[in-house]
Amino acid sequence: MSKKLIDCPHCGEKAEWSENNAFRPFCSERCRLIDLGSWANEEYQIAASSSQDENDYSTGDEPGAREATPTMH
Repeated sequence: MSKKLIDCPHCGEKAEWSENNAFRPFCSERCRLIDLGSWANEEYQIAASSSQDENDYSTGDEPGAREATPTMH
């Protein structure tokens, strides 16, 4: 059975897609860590649908909002 090779998302080098590659889909730990750092630095964004707007959520401060009452369970 032939090995499935994919392009590393970071550097483009060929990487083996198998359980033997602990860094998949990356070719190396270096590429994996660079990608993780990009996520941590908010360099990537996941697009949200236009219906998900920051104004769609209640803060509880709106006029007519009921005050929370503590309950015992």
